Amino acid sequence: MSDDFAPNGAPLKRGWTTGACATAATKAALGALLGHGFPSLVSITLPGGQMPGFALAHELEGSGFAEAGIIKDAGDDPDVTHGALVMARVERGAQGSGVTFHAGEGVGIVTKPGLPLAVGEPAINPVPRQMMTGVVAELAGAAGIAADFRITIAVRDGAELAKKTWNPRLGIVGGLSILGTTGIVIPYSCSAWIHSIHRGIDVARAMGLTHVVGSTGDLSEKAAMARLGLPIEAYLDMGDFVGGVLKYLKSHPVERVTITGGFGKLAKLANGAMDLHSGRSSVDVQSLVKILQNLGASDYIAARAAELETANAVLQLAEAGGLGLAGVVAQQARDAAQRVVGDATRVDVLIIDRAGAIVGESD
Repeated sequence: MSDDFAPNGAPLKRGWTTGACATAATKAALGALLGHGFPSLVSITLPGGQMPGFALAHELEGSGFAEAGIIKDAGDDPDVTHGALVMARVERGAQGSGVTFHAGEGVGIVTKPGLPLAVGEPAINPVPRQMMTGVVAELAGAAGIAADFRITIAVRDGAELAKKTWNPRLGIVGGLSILGTTGIVIPYSCSAWIHSIHRGIDVARAMGLTHVVGSTGDLSEKAAMARLGLPIEAYLDMGDFVGGVLKYLKSHPVERVTITGGFGKLAKLANGAMDLHSGRSSVDVQSLVKILQNLGASDYIAARAAELETANAVLQLAEAGGLGLAGVVAQQARDAAQRVVGDATRVDVLIIDRAGAIVGESD
């Protein structure tokens, strides 16, 4: 399936979530456990009604269990789990137990409150659980037996892959989360990243934190950590998705949020951009020139600034002239963010230079 396009017009291929892969693997394993053998292609129905087919990459039967695995295809999305082997082992459960879920190797365990799963539960999200429960009910119903089965999900190398995700900070230890609400990965939608931002806010709130920090990158996060000294759970790696932080905080407020990032990105926020990616928003150099003029810059400096192509070049020119450009941009970025988040959460802004120093702040 390919309904999306790259900037050059080339079609982008969609992919499948870990939840969809785990569901297909569960269906194949349960079919084998019930004596139907492993299919060459297993089809499932996604929440939206789509019916993709998955080829099996792993098959195993033993005493009282069957196991199947599927290689995750994330399409053209730069997903860290692309190519991972997602496996489901299905065994008979105790009478009346229903479907129970367990974490195999490479699947994490929830250790902090605030997530949509209880502490101690395997990190298999609600929609994938519903999908797997659905295929168990379907096959058990056709066989005329009770849907009492134990499902163990594993991901090959999942513990290593999880280090590249938000899971350690969210308190999901030992591996990956099994994710997905639609079953479909839309290329470059960054839905998993935005989902992680929201879950990070949920965890911070559940832990009673009243101040969170959204950082555009590692350098700005380190600067904020040195300045603010908050618990690690307060820090949100928001990347370019400042809108993802602010809009979620509007309905899930905390007392205070600090937005921190480089000058160029936060100059975009000052102009109202909620997606700070270079391909989706741009710096308005002329607005920076107007700020310089209001700060008393000479005609010569203003003219030079107007000829520059990057925000950081304008900042360097302003700093050389002793003009507090970064501070004004921080105030304007704060005002733009405050309009989005509303009155329940107080916003402040820290602007970081390329050496990691704070060069402008709204307060």
